[in-house]
Amino acid sequence: MCRHLAYVGEPVALGVVLSDPPHGLLRQSWAPRWQRYGTVNADGFGVGWYAAGDPVPARYRRSGPIWSDLSFADLARVVRSGALLAAVRDATLPGADGEAAAAPFAAGPWLFSHNGAVPGWPDSLAKVAAGLPSAELLALEARTDSALLWALVLHRLRAGDEPGPALAGAVRAAAGAVPEARLNLLLCDGRSVWATAWGDTLWYRSDAAGRGTVVASEPYDDDPGWREAPDRTLLTATPAEVFLSPIEEPSP
Repeated sequence: MCRHLAYVGEPVALGVVLSDPPHGLLRQSWAPRWQRYGTVNADGFGVGWYAAGDPVPARYRRSGPIWSDLSFADLARVVRSGALLAAVRDATLPGADGEAAAAPFAAGPWLFSHNGAVPGWPDSLAKVAAGLPSAELLALEARTDSALLWALVLHRLRAGDEPGPALAGAVRAAAGAVPEARLNLLLCDGRSVWATAWGDTLWYRSDAAGRGTVVASEPYDDDPGWREAPDRTLLTATPAEVFLSPIEEPSP
Protein backbone atom coordinates (compact mmCIF):
# COMPACT_ATOMS: atom_id res chain seq x y z
CA MET A 1 0.00 0.00 0.00
CA CYS A 2 0.94 3.66 -0.20
CA ARG A 3 -0.26 7.07 0.89
CA HIS A 4 -0.67 9.87 -1.61
CA LEU A 5 -1.90 13.46 -1.83
CA ALA A 6 -2.61 16.15 -4.41
CA TYR A 7 -3.16 19.89 -4.01
CA VAL A 8 -4.42 22.63 -6.35
CA GLY A 9 -4.88 26.24 -5.32
CA GLU A 10 -2.91 29.31 -4.35
CA PRO A 11 0.87 28.75 -4.39
CA VAL A 12 2.25 27.35 -1.14
CA ALA A 13 5.54 25.84 -0.04
CA LEU A 14 5.52 22.08 -0.62
CA GLY A 15 6.04 21.49 3.08
CA VAL A 16 2.78 23.27 3.95
CA VAL A 17 0.84 20.23 2.74
CA LEU A 18 3.49 17.49 2.93
CA SER A 19 5.56 17.86 6.09
CA ASP A 20 4.25 20.71 8.26
CA PRO A 21 0.82 19.22 9.16
CA PRO A 22 0.86 17.03 12.29
CA HIS A 23 -0.21 13.97 10.29
CA GLY A 24 1.18 14.97 6.92
CA LEU A 25 2.61 12.66 4.28
CA LEU A 26 5.98 12.75 6.06
CA ARG A 27 4.46 11.27 9.22
CA GLN A 28 2.25 8.91 7.21
CA SER A 29 5.41 7.27 5.95
CA TRP A 30 5.91 5.66 9.38
CA ALA A 31 2.64 6.27 11.27
CA PRO A 32 -0.41 6.41 8.99
CA ARG A 33 -3.69 6.68 10.87
CA TRP A 34 -6.13 5.27 8.30
CA GLN A 35 -4.05 2.73 6.36
CA ARG A 36 -5.82 -0.63 6.13
CA TYR A 37 -3.05 -2.65 4.48
CA GLY A 38 0.61 -2.47 5.43
CA THR A 39 2.15 -0.41 8.20
CA VAL A 40 5.22 1.51 6.98
CA ASN A 41 5.62 3.40 3.68
CA ALA A 42 9.40 3.34 3.37
CA ASP A 43 9.99 1.87 -0.10
CA GLY A 44 10.45 5.17 -1.87
CA PHE A 45 8.70 8.51 -2.24
CA GLY A 46 8.20 11.29 -4.73
CA VAL A 47 6.69 14.68 -5.32
CA GLY A 48 5.79 16.41 -8.57
CA TRP A 49 4.95 20.10 -8.83
CA TYR A 50 4.21 22.79 -11.40
CA ALA A 51 6.09 26.07 -11.84
CA ALA A 52 4.31 29.19 -13.06
CA GLY A 53 4.25 29.38 -16.84
CA ASP A 54 5.47 25.81 -17.41
CA PRO A 55 2.83 23.12 -18.07
CA VAL A 56 5.30 20.25 -17.60
CA PRO A 57 5.83 19.36 -13.92
CA ALA A 58 9.13 18.77 -12.17
CA ARG A 59 9.66 15.64 -10.09
CA TYR A 60 11.84 14.65 -7.16
CA ARG A 61 11.85 10.90 -6.42
CA ARG A 62 13.95 8.62 -4.29
CA SER A 63 14.04 4.89 -3.53
CA GLY A 64 14.47 5.32 0.24
CA PRO A 65 12.16 6.63 2.97
CA ILE A 66 11.17 10.28 2.92
CA TRP A 67 12.22 10.84 6.54
CA SER A 68 15.89 10.12 5.73
CA ASP A 69 16.19 12.66 2.91
CA LEU A 70 17.43 15.97 4.32
CA SER A 71 17.69 17.45 0.82
CA PHE A 72 13.95 16.98 0.42
CA ALA A 73 13.36 18.77 3.73
CA ASP A 74 15.15 21.82 2.31
CA LEU A 75 13.33 21.58 -1.00
CA ALA A 76 9.92 21.33 0.69
CA ARG A 77 10.69 24.42 2.74
CA VAL A 78 11.53 26.76 -0.14
CA VAL A 79 9.82 25.47 -3.31
CA ARG A 80 6.35 26.92 -3.86
CA SER A 81 3.66 25.70 -6.25
CA GLY A 82 -0.03 26.02 -6.95
CA ALA A 83 -0.35 22.34 -7.81
CA LEU A 84 1.46 19.23 -6.62
CA LEU A 85 1.13 15.45 -6.29
CA ALA A 86 3.16 13.41 -3.81
CA ALA A 87 3.30 9.83 -2.57
CA VAL A 88 5.11 7.58 -0.10
CA ARG A 89 5.42 3.94 -1.17
CA ASP A 90 4.92 0.57 0.50
CA ALA A 91 5.99 -1.96 -2.12
CA THR A 92 3.52 -4.78 -2.82
CA LEU A 93 6.30 -7.17 -3.86
CA PRO A 94 10.11 -7.06 -3.70
CA GLY A 95 11.70 -5.58 -6.80
CA ALA A 96 14.78 -3.85 -8.17
CA ASP A 97 13.05 -0.89 -9.83
CA GLY A 98 13.99 1.53 -7.03
CA GLU A 99 13.35 5.18 -7.78
CA ALA A 100 11.58 4.34 -11.05
CA ALA A 101 8.79 2.63 -9.10
CA ALA A 102 8.13 5.66 -6.91
CA ALA A 103 5.17 7.87 -7.79
CA PRO A 104 4.39 10.25 -9.23
CA PHE A 105 4.62 8.86 -12.74
CA ALA A 106 4.55 11.55 -15.40
CA ALA A 107 3.98 12.29 -19.09
CA GLY A 108 3.53 15.73 -20.60
CA PRO A 109 1.39 17.78 -18.19
CA TRP A 110 0.23 14.76 -16.19
CA LEU A 111 1.20 13.45 -12.76
CA PHE A 112 -0.18 10.08 -11.58
CA SER A 113 -0.15 7.90 -8.47
CA HIS A 114 -1.74 4.61 -7.36
CA ASN A 115 -2.64 3.74 -3.78
CA GLY A 116 -3.58 0.06 -3.57
CA ALA A 117 -2.53 -3.29 -4.95
CA VAL A 118 -3.46 -5.81 -7.62
CA PRO A 119 -3.36 -9.34 -6.17
CA GLY A 120 -1.74 -11.92 -8.41
CA TRP A 121 0.35 -9.36 -10.26
CA PRO A 122 1.62 -9.68 -12.96
CA ASP A 123 -0.30 -12.70 -14.21
CA SER A 124 -3.67 -11.33 -13.07
CA LEU A 125 -3.44 -8.33 -15.42
CA ALA A 126 -1.86 -10.11 -18.37
CA LYS A 127 -5.00 -9.97 -20.51
CA VAL A 128 -5.55 -6.31 -19.71
CA ALA A 129 -1.94 -5.50 -20.56
CA ALA A 130 -2.29 -7.35 -23.87
CA GLY A 131 -4.70 -4.63 -25.01
CA LEU A 132 -1.92 -2.03 -24.97
CA PRO A 133 0.39 -1.45 -27.95
CA SER A 134 3.72 -3.20 -27.50
CA ALA A 135 5.61 0.11 -27.64
CA GLU A 136 3.65 1.37 -24.62
CA LEU A 137 4.40 -1.82 -22.68
CA LEU A 138 8.10 -1.53 -23.50
CA ALA A 139 8.02 2.07 -22.26
CA LEU A 140 6.81 1.11 -18.76
CA GLU A 141 8.93 2.99 -16.26
CA ALA A 142 8.88 0.14 -13.72
CA ARG A 143 7.74 -3.48 -13.49
CA THR A 144 4.92 -2.82 -11.04
CA ASP A 145 1.15 -2.89 -10.99
CA SER A 146 1.11 0.89 -10.51
CA ALA A 147 3.21 1.48 -13.63
CA LEU A 148 0.87 -0.67 -15.70
CA LEU A 149 -2.18 1.14 -14.34
CA TRP A 150 -0.54 4.41 -15.36
CA ALA A 151 0.01 3.00 -18.86
CA LEU A 152 -3.70 2.12 -19.05
CA VAL A 153 -4.71 5.63 -18.01
CA LEU A 154 -2.20 7.34 -20.30
CA HIS A 155 -3.31 5.24 -23.27
CA ARG A 156 -6.88 6.47 -22.75
CA LEU A 157 -5.77 10.08 -22.35
CA ARG A 158 -3.78 9.94 -25.58
CA ALA A 159 -6.78 8.38 -27.32
CA GLY A 160 -8.84 11.45 -26.43
CA ASP A 161 -10.62 10.44 -23.21
CA GLU A 162 -11.26 13.16 -20.67
CA PRO A 163 -9.28 12.66 -17.42
CA GLY A 164 -12.21 11.43 -15.30
CA PRO A 165 -13.38 8.80 -17.79
CA ALA A 166 -9.77 7.76 -18.41
CA LEU A 167 -9.29 7.00 -14.70
CA ALA A 168 -12.68 5.32 -14.30
CA GLY A 169 -12.16 3.24 -17.45
CA ALA A 170 -8.78 1.99 -16.27
CA VAL A 171 -10.27 1.09 -12.88
CA ARG A 172 -13.12 -0.87 -14.45
CA ALA A 173 -10.72 -2.72 -16.75
CA ALA A 174 -8.43 -3.72 -13.89
CA ALA A 175 -11.29 -4.56 -11.51
CA GLY A 176 -12.96 -6.64 -14.20
CA ALA A 177 -9.84 -8.81 -14.35
CA VAL A 178 -9.07 -8.73 -10.61
CA PRO A 179 -12.24 -8.01 -8.59
CA GLU A 180 -10.34 -7.81 -5.29
CA ALA A 181 -7.91 -5.16 -6.60
CA ARG A 182 -7.59 -1.90 -4.67
CA LEU A 183 -7.47 0.91 -7.18
CA ASN A 184 -7.30 4.38 -5.67
CA LEU A 185 -5.81 6.45 -8.50
CA LEU A 186 -4.76 10.11 -8.46
CA LEU A 187 -4.19 12.34 -11.51
CA CYS A 188 -3.25 16.02 -11.82
CA ASP A 189 -2.64 18.41 -14.74
CA GLY A 190 -1.63 21.48 -12.74
CA ARG A 191 -5.14 22.95 -12.68
CA SER A 192 -7.40 20.14 -11.48
CA VAL A 193 -7.22 16.81 -9.67
CA TRP A 194 -9.05 13.59 -10.49
CA ALA A 195 -9.14 10.59 -8.16
CA THR A 196 -10.85 7.25 -7.68
CA ALA A 197 -11.94 5.62 -4.44
CA TRP A 198 -11.94 1.88 -5.10
CA GLY A 199 -11.05 -0.36 -2.20
CA ASP A 200 -9.37 2.12 0.12
CA THR A 201 -9.86 5.49 1.81
CA LEU A 202 -9.98 8.80 -0.05
CA TRP A 203 -10.51 12.16 1.66
CA TYR A 204 -10.75 15.74 0.46
CA ARG A 205 -10.93 19.26 1.84
CA SER A 206 -11.63 22.56 0.08
CA ASP A 207 -10.83 25.91 1.58
CA ALA A 208 -14.02 27.85 2.34
CA ALA A 209 -12.64 30.88 0.51
CA GLY A 210 -11.82 28.87 -2.62
CA ARG A 211 -8.07 29.16 -2.13
CA GLY A 212 -7.23 25.48 -2.52
CA THR A 213 -8.30 21.84 -2.39
CA VAL A 214 -6.43 18.82 -1.02
CA VAL A 215 -7.24 15.23 -2.03
CA ALA A 216 -5.51 12.58 0.07
CA SER A 217 -5.49 8.98 1.23
CA GLU A 218 -6.18 10.28 4.72
CA PRO A 219 -6.58 13.63 6.52
CA TYR A 220 -3.29 15.27 7.50
CA ASP A 221 -4.84 17.11 10.46
CA ASP A 222 -8.04 17.15 12.51
CA ASP A 223 -9.73 20.03 10.69
CA PRO A 224 -13.51 19.39 10.61
CA GLY A 225 -13.62 20.31 6.92
CA TRP A 226 -12.32 16.93 5.76
CA ARG A 227 -14.85 14.70 3.95
CA GLU A 228 -14.50 11.06 2.93
CA ALA A 229 -15.39 10.02 -0.61
CA PRO A 230 -17.61 6.92 -0.81
CA ASP A 231 -16.13 3.75 -2.25
CA ARG A 232 -16.61 3.26 -6.01
CA THR A 233 -16.43 7.02 -6.59
CA LEU A 234 -14.74 9.30 -9.13
CA LEU A 235 -13.69 12.64 -7.62
CA THR A 236 -12.96 15.78 -9.63
CA ALA A 237 -11.46 18.75 -7.77
CA THR A 238 -10.58 22.35 -8.60
CA PRO A 239 -9.19 24.89 -6.13
CA ALA A 240 -12.73 25.86 -5.14
CA GLU A 241 -14.96 22.82 -5.76
CA VAL A 242 -15.16 19.05 -5.52
CA PHE A 243 -17.51 16.89 -7.57
CA LEU A 244 -18.30 13.22 -6.87
CA SER A 245 -19.83 10.69 -9.23
CA PRO A 246 -20.25 6.90 -8.96
CA ILE A 247 -18.04 4.51 -10.92
CA GLU A 248 -20.00 1.71 -12.52
CA GLU A 249 -19.04 -1.82 -11.57
CA PRO A 250 -17.27 -3.70 -14.41
CA SER A 251 -19.38 -6.06 -16.47
CA PRO A 252 -19.14 -9.72 -15.41
